[in-house]
Amino acid sequence: MNELDVVGVRVEMPSSQPIVLLREVGGDRYLPIWIGPGEATAIAFAQQGMVPARPLTHDLFKDVLEAVGQELTQVRITDLREGVFYAELVFASGVEVSARPSDAIALALRTGTPIYGTDGVLDDAGIAIPDEQEDEVEKFREFLDQISPEDFGSSSQ
Repeated sequence: MNELDVVGVRVEMPSSQPIVLLREVGGDRYLPIWIGPGEATAIAFAQQGMVPARPLTHDLFKDVLEAVGQELTQVRITDLREGVFYAELVFASGVEVSARPSDAIALALRTGTPIYGTDGVLDDAGIAIPDEQEDEVEKFREFLDQISPEDFGSSSQ
């Protein structure tokens, strides 16, 4: 397992499909995952520290976990099959629950839980960006600084 950081979310053009970009900690691979607009908004809110007036689904799930005394210890992006990514939520009790990566990432950001990707997923879908190409990643980060969650469309409440 390789630890991953969330670089951010953006809208991929020309398809207008949101994408979350993860970066391998201590490595040079990036993992792009296409996601829905609601999840893009949820991830962007969490990254920017925005607290909505009413809890979004991921905020509610975090609150429920706290209320029942469950700790989320890891999020794992475990597989890529036929273009679909799979993830697991791993709890301190040992329970593992299947999840969409976008939901798992949104929850991990709210709970401060580390995110991991398997070697297989990073080998299949990771994009190596050597240090000399880091300028492109910096441009992406600058783009992220200019975008707001509202740019991803409305999310259902």
